[in-house]
Amino acid sequence: MKKPNKFYVTTSVPYVNAAPHLGFALELVQADVVARYRRSKGDDVFFSTGADEHGAKIAKTAEAAGLSPRELTDQNAGKFRELAVRLNISNDDFIRTSDEKRHFPAAQKLWRRIAEKGDIFKKEYEGLYCVGCEAFITAKDLTDGKCATHEKEPEKIKEENYFFRLSKHSEEIGRRIKNGELKIIPQTRANEILSLIEGGLEDVSFSRPAKDLPWGVPVPDDESQTMYVWCDALANYLSVLGYAEESEKFKKFWPADIHCIGKDILRFHAAIWPGMLLSAGLPLPRAIFVHGFIGADGRKMSKSLGNVVDPFGLAEKYGVDAVRYYLLREIPAYEDGDFSRAKFENRYNGDLANGLGNFAARVLTLAAKDGKFSEKNADESMKEKISEIQKTVEKKMEEYRFHEALAAVWELISFGDEYVNATKPWETNDQKALVNLLIILESVAALLVPFLPETAQKIISCVGRDGEAFSPKKCGILFPRLVTPPLTAENPKP
Repeated sequence: MKKPNKFYVTTSVPYVNAAPHLGFALELVQADVVARYRRSKGDDVFFSTGADEHGAKIAKTAEAAGLSPRELTDQNAGKFRELAVRLNISNDDFIRTSDEKRHFPAAQKLWRRIAEKGDIFKKEYEGLYCVGCEAFITAKDLTDGKCATHEKEPEKIKEENYFFRLSKHSEEIGRRIKNGELKIIPQTRANEILSLIEGGLEDVSFSRPAKDLPWGVPVPDDESQTMYVWCDALANYLSVLGYAEESEKFKKFWPADIHCIGKDILRFHAAIWPGMLLSAGLPLPRAIFVHGFIGADGRKMSKSLGNVVDPFGLAEKYGVDAVRYYLLREIPAYEDGDFSRAKFENRYNGDLANGLGNFAARVLTLAAKDGKFSEKNADESMKEKISEIQKTVEKKMEEYRFHEALAAVWELISFGDEYVNATKPWETNDQKALVNLLIILESVAALLVPFLPETAQKIISCVGRDGEAFSPKKCGILFPRLVTPPLTAENPKP
């Protein structure tokens, strides 16, 4: 028997200075689809997510809330962990960077390995520091003297820090990306990082004085310094596997097969992280998948604008699989997308209630009347159509084009609807037509397992396969149609 391939997939570790919003829900669901798809292919999958908990922003947020950094991060990391459960995410572990038993030793081991190569040095540094970015920035990054992302003036800081010789590895990082050893998906993001590398990567600050940043991982052999984000947060991908003790899990699953990240942290993952791994003598991740942002009603989602979408409330109102479907189908995998209640409810009614839900109800209601069916009576031409769609879905999944994979599944649903209308089994009682429809519906459900796991399993159960026989039963209403209130002056939009 062939030994299963290993596959290690991660999300980034979100910064937990606030509760999670729909943007990170997108990343969780995308990574979950990858993990579930790989399991369906027989791979031995390890899937991790977690929380980035250190830094000045956490300390300041906690102080403003009258909490200690530990109290704040315990609260918010718990919400991110809860979100994974609520969205039916199949992660195998959840790593916190405040975990002193698992994470601290791994981060410090990575630091020592890099230091042993002579790639860490100390120098006095003066620059502009953005608390929101948790990063030193340059004047060219500013707009009207403010950080373009956070719209706040950076602080002028002069301090003695440790630095990492990223410049030393610039050429090799570029070579690995160009030859495909480190694949960046999509290609536009690879071009973006290669353009940055061609200009030469600069050495990066690797620590902060502990007096200014006591909340973090102490630098090995120098407790006057605290690790800066790079050797702390990025090391989570190693610590969750047991890198500190060189565990069997680490030996088996490293390197990562895919990091799923947002476009705002591409440079960290495709330049700084590979440089650190090269220095430490560790294999690079095989691929980095980069998604865009979600806006709300055509504007950037932000707390200050008051348009942050709560994924918990959305799942409570519409159901978990409906939320998963919207994120995966409406948001282009490689680009920015937008959320609005109107778009959500249109997708829900059009694709889920009237599409998948209606097709499943039609087939199962008709077939449940007639007891058992044999697959032997099915048309081979029908199976050819299904095989064609399966190949399309597989191709799109290998390219991480989740929205296009789902579009192909809905082609099969439309094909099934057309077949129902053409054969009219409610009039003809055509047993072959009913078997064909059961096989189409079962195939749709199988393709949807990574995307809508709860709904897919419900359909598979109702189809009732037992070997080559089917004993179908009614499945109930999978997605109750939403009744949209009429537009009025008081209610201008759904």
